[in-house]
Amino acid sequence: MRHRVKGRKLGRNGSHRKAMFRNMAASLIKTLAQDGEGEGAAKVPGRIITTVPKAKELRPQIERLVTMARKGAAIEEKARKFESSADRGSDEWKQWRQSERWCEWSQAMAPAVTLRRRAFAVLRDHDAVAILFSVLAERFADRQGGYTRIVKLATPRLGDAGARALIEFVGENDRVRAAKVKTSLAVKSAETENADVDGTE
Repeated sequence: MRHRVKGRKLGRNGSHRKAMFRNMAASLIKTLAQDGEGEGAAKVPGRIITTVPKAKELRPQIERLVTMARKGAAIEEKARKFESSADRGSDEWKQWRQSERWCEWSQAMAPAVTLRRRAFAVLRDHDAVAILFSVLAERFADRQGGYTRIVKLATPRLGDAGARALIEFVGENDRVRAAKVKTSLAVKSAETENADVDGTE
């Protein structure tokens, strides 16, 4: 019986599947640090192209990682009131290190360190974890979920004609909603009507 076994197998065993999604998640996060130039650089930051089933399986893993990063950033922000502004290794820093404030800072930072270690256990990439907790946590600080989108592509993959899709982080390439365009057009038409009325009087 297959109790508590969900998800797509994708023609791979468990360890292969886990390694593949680890690499895909790290690649998606690390595209944010690329400028789009050079060999192997992403054309659009924060976007990768893959097959539709892989994108659907990757999405929940990325969403969980971003949620961990948001929680960690909030904890680090609260712990900043206990940290010292002195340079590391200076006399003032050494006094802070032996004071009660360091103990309070350490206790406040412990959950954030745990979240970073959990994210590293998933990604196994220091650069990806750094981008996750610095760039993405700040970018989605006010968003409660839905950090990624999947867009199916019209052209299939060459070779096996597999259905392709892109998975990307939301926010940067969002389209303007049609409602906003209509309201602005309505305002412009109202202004022109008022101008015509003023001109006839």
